[in-house]
Amino acid sequence: MPPSKPSPTSSSTSSATSSAKSSAKPRAARRGAARPSAPLGSLTQAGSSSGGRCRACGSERVTTLAMSLTDGSPVELVSCRVCEHRSWLSEDGAVLDLATVLDRTRKPRRDA
Repeated sequence: MPPSKPSPTSSSTSSATSSAKSSAKPRAARRGAARPSAPLGSLTQAGSSSGGRCRACGSERVTTLAMSLTDGSPVELVSCRVCEHRSWLSEDGAVLDLATVLDRTRKPRRDA
């Protein structure tokens, strides 16, 4: 009588899979050191804002997103949850108009 084959749900298969998962590095560790970030806030918890205000209505109910544009320039988008006004700010806090932000997000053309 030939030896029986282990079933696909056998413990040897699951233990090999679990050991492979446990030895994998987290994504952040694989990418290298991340730059320091601002403290995270919450959209749903009162009192968790970072102190920003809407430039149009003065409300503290704003959502702030920090990002880098295609050309590498760091910017911050501030969107008011009350009046829906949006502001783009440069790293030094200067207001950027939308046309400037869009120009900085375009990829350079390669001429053939």
